[in-house]
Amino acid sequence: MQVSITFKNIESSERLKNFVKEKLGKLDRLFDSPAKADVTLSVEKFRRIAEVNISGDRLNIIGKEETEDMYASIDMVLDKLEKQIKKKKEKIKQRRTG
Repeated sequence: MQVSITFKNIESSERLKNFVKEKLGKLDRLFDSPAKADVTLSVEKFRRIAEVNISGDRLNIIGKEETEDMYASIDMVLDKLEKQIKKKKEKIKQRRTG
């Protein structure tokens, strides 16, 4: 999976980048063809916001979560995206069977 990470109002950190790439690697197995992920990590006062846009394999999925901890935000948004991907893939399968 091709990953693009953007930081807003927060210092870029290798630890955060590696965490995001590791978590997205688990989602990569759900796609039949290569996918692209655009990740935006930002801080606004006391909120840590993780926003992920995944496109590929005829899917375009967007998720956003905000908490007081960046790692929790990333975990929550990727869990949400995993559910969305599985749901949309199931819909595609149902349409094909007729």
